[in-house]
Amino acid sequence: MYKREKKSWLKHLDFTIMDIVSMQLALIIAYVLRLGWQMPYANEPYERLAVVMVLIDICVVFFSEPYNGILRRGNLQEVNASVTFCTIIFAGILTYEVATKQTEIYSRKIIFAYWLISIGLVYLSRLGLKLIIRKKMSNEKNLSVMILLTTAEYAKEALQEFAHLPYRDFKVAGVIVVDQNLKGAKICGVPVVANADDCYEYLRTHVVDEVFINGNTRSSSQALANELLEMGITVHFNLVHMNSLAPNKVVEKYGNYLVLTSSMKIASPRQLFAKRLMDIVGSLVGLIFCGIALVIFGPIIKMQSPGPVFFSQIRVGKNGRKFRLYKFRSMNVDAEAQKADLMEQNEMSGLMFKMEDDPRIFPIGKIMRKFSIDELPQFLNVLKGDMSLVGTRPPTVEEFKEYEIHHKARLGIKPGITGMWQVSGRNDIKDFEEVVSLDTHYISQWSIGLDIKILVKTLQVVITGKGSK
Repeated sequence: MYKREKKSWLKHLDFTIMDIVSMQLALIIAYVLRLGWQMPYANEPYERLAVVMVLIDICVVFFSEPYNGILRRGNLQEVNASVTFCTIIFAGILTYEVATKQTEIYSRKIIFAYWLISIGLVYLSRLGLKLIIRKKMSNEKNLSVMILLTTAEYAKEALQEFAHLPYRDFKVAGVIVVDQNLKGAKICGVPVVANADDCYEYLRTHVVDEVFINGNTRSSSQALANELLEMGITVHFNLVHMNSLAPNKVVEKYGNYLVLTSSMKIASPRQLFAKRLMDIVGSLVGLIFCGIALVIFGPIIKMQSPGPVFFSQIRVGKNGRKFRLYKFRSMNVDAEAQKADLMEQNEMSGLMFKMEDDPRIFPIGKIMRKFSIDELPQFLNVLKGDMSLVGTRPPTVEEFKEYEIHHKARLGIKPGITGMWQVSGRNDIKDFEEVVSLDTHYISQWSIGLDIKILVKTLQVVITGKGSK
């Protein structure tokens, strides 16, 4: 029997429980420091707050996955992770108080003291739990015995990779080389215990929990794996060397095929659910502001430039899908026709057009573009699912036709109203390749937290008008 590695948030259930306990203890300490030797659970409002804290914690763990790579984090990285985690919980508590109109019930000193104490307790408890886990993992009694079965060509490479794993639940007790008789020799300090002729006898007579097959002949390796399974041994069959693929990979079943799927970014269903939920809520709020802007700017647009209030254009979205994008019109009705005559004044190097004093823009259009008011109708695109609040800028059909192969990588995610490029000083960026670099970095590093960070920066840009087109 083989114990499969836990997936998702259950993998770190121990850290989840430890953090919940630490935060409850922080609430108790903050309450005692303010009101004396009393338990907060005897006070009904604070009893409710304790329950709300647990629910917020579970939501944060479920959607943001704060424990990814926790055993590999250094102490300074853990400080940052603990501060971020506790601050999110703290913000959730404040939101709860405001939403339920209970800000007057709770002591501000207790809540803020809880926040500071929780950071310290969460950090220290995580360090302690990691120390226990690492000590347990380093104890050979808790490790399964693995035999590497491979060819002479790949033996050293595999052993070196295993040796550099920071944490593992197995030890390589020996190597079986099937294409040469190296029995008795050592490779990277690990003894060669058998060859092709006596490998079955060795596996039958020695303690072996797992066999890692790193062969180069698929049919023979599969036949060998079947025979080992009949012996009751757990078999790990090497499908592909993962360094040759992108950093995000997952094993999936497609029909009767077991495949290793690789992509620039692999998101979990709950992460995508959280992003879509954020898009829906954000677009509904955005459409309210769009309606207000329509009442204010619609008549002015009509007066300054006769024609429709809205501008629509076919754009290219995720992986080449076409959709109709909506904006408030900020240019003359024949702006697209005039664009060809202005191409010589294009300030961008590459497949985008940008001009500081674009003569096609009428007066109110300049104000609208400065504060991104012209973008508000795009919230309808977000609600429809063609776009997201945060993503990459959708190119025009003409721009897309000129794309080189590596440019299409920026279309690996839904286009957004805002994105990494927009909050990185878009007026200062003149090279399209830099835009592509920012977009691909955003896709590969995507998280809900990154989206929130970009949205906050976007608000700063919109309010100040800095960096706008």
